[in-house]
Amino acid sequence: MDVNEQQSNRGYSFLAKVLHWSFVIIFIYGVIKQVNDISQLEDESLLVFEIVFAFLFVTLLGIRFVYMKNTQTSLPSESPEWQKKAARIVHLGMYLSLAIIAISGLIIGGLFWQGKSEGLLIDSIVVLHELSVSSSYALISVHIIAALYHKILKDGVWSAMVPMSKD
Repeated sequence: MDVNEQQSNRGYSFLAKVLHWSFVIIFIYGVIKQVNDISQLEDESLLVFEIVFAFLFVTLLGIRFVYMKNTQTSLPSESPEWQKKAARIVHLGMYLSLAIIAISGLIIGGLFWQGKSEGLLIDSIVVLHELSVSSSYALISVHIIAALYHKILKDGVWSAMVPMSKD
């Protein structure tokens, strides 16, 4: 039995669950404290906080991606191929959209730091940032719906990631 088979028989590792639920909390925090107007970045302490937050976010996201990709599987091996492909697309889409949120935020912060708070370049990056946020909301919604679907199926996927839950 290989590592992925062992993992799917016992659920996600403790570290995988911590990383997953920590990102839920970090993402919600980011949404709650988001900058509503770019002019708020004129406050230097807020600008520095946003840059540090985005840098830590993308760094932790990268660590999570590498760990999950190399040690965990999202569905049991007997799942239909279409489910595996859909899960992979949604997961990669979430990682990509979350990374673009952080990276575009870093670019916006860097441009703002340099005094370039207006113009086509920063406006374009802001649009990319906003599209990534919207994409992440859509993909997270699909992820939640899929998780609920697996709870209904009682195939172990729900209970593998949700602490103190049984299918």
